[in-house]
Amino acid sequence: MRRPTGEIRRAGAARSRERTTPMKITIVGAGTMARGIATRALVGGHDVTITATDPGKAVQLADELGEQEHGGRVGAAGESAVDQADIVVLAVPFAAAEQLAASYGPRLGGKVLIDISNPVDASLDALVVAPGTSAAERIAEAAGPQVRVVKAFNTTFAATLVSGQAGGTPLDVFLAGDDEAARKEVADLVASGGLNPVDVGELKHARELEGFQLLHMALQIREGGHGWASTIKIVAP
Repeated sequence: MRRPTGEIRRAGAARSRERTTPMKITIVGAGTMARGIATRALVGGHDVTITATDPGKAVQLADELGEQEHGGRVGAAGESAVDQADIVVLAVPFAAAEQLAASYGPRLGGKVLIDISNPVDASLDALVVAPGTSAAERIAEAAGPQVRVVKAFNTTFAATLVSGQAGGTPLDVFLAGDDEAARKEVADLVASGGLNPVDVGELKHARELEGFQLLHMALQIREGGHGWASTIKIVAP
């Protein structure tokens, strides 16, 4: 892996990074969400490894990210990268994430596994998981009790993650998980990248996160939609 040169341009991210121990982040997937999350992790000064079913796409994404001015290091590797990670991000659709969680689970004891998926149907009209559960809870069940699953990044779109903001305002990243220490690790990752972590508590609250993101996604395809450039944010006095 190589370290790009250059000054970090987001002062807030630089201050956050000074407070955060660099972590090893493995991102499974090489699509637009993988790019967005990797960008934030690199801004935060963390080391990122991309792995994907198509190794060529993983290498291409890592090379493109490596050409930008970030604080962390980035590279591509095979799926063994999950064994070396502090945090593994499943940047793939729900069905694939559930399968990967079951496959990787025995290797992820004590690690943090981030689920970013939204279990929506093709028309963005309904969730495909049964009432009273969530994609995150099913992924946690597939992974096993030794894996600390956190729901995060499901309410942020890829383009806004690359820029770190929407409408000039840093993104809120909502976090849900049963392990408080795991939520804190993910919150540190989020904050180091210049974003605002919002801890909503136990993993069961992923149900609400997935539900209101369904509505947020549906708004994008309506007449006068937001072009996948909006975000959900809590504004407090």
